[in-house]
Amino acid sequence: MKHKPSTPTATEADVCALECFHPRTVTRVQAALATEAEQLAASAELFKMLGNPKRLMILRALREAELCVCDLAHLLGLSVAATSQQLRILRGQGWLRMRSAGKMVYYRWNDESPLPALNAAVRGMCVETADEPD
Repeated sequence: MKHKPSTPTATEADVCALECFHPRTVTRVQAALATEAEQLAASAELFKMLGNPKRLMILRALREAELCVCDLAHLLGLSVAATSQQLRILRGQGWLRMRSAGKMVYYRWNDESPLPALNAAVRGMCVETADEPD
């Protein structure tokens, strides 16, 4: 009787066949992560903020025109309170500017938005190294 070679399951294919680790590489990477812990946490907050489609819609809409909260709520299909909550988050991150005109509150894109911070976060996560595992 011939034995067919067993096909690894999806879980087996995703893990090393031999359990080990590369101490020098792990130590070097741990040191790099420790020095960048604050930046990584800030990047995570930035990506979390941008991970909400409604917030992205707000940012895109405000690139077109200054809008009041009611206009944005109508565009998003959200309540004014829910829209205000999203606007507070975006404003807190530095993406938006707000102005009041009587009883109206208007938002606009902040020309000094944290796009450089976003670019830095992406660059920081995409640095390639030529080191091979030890």
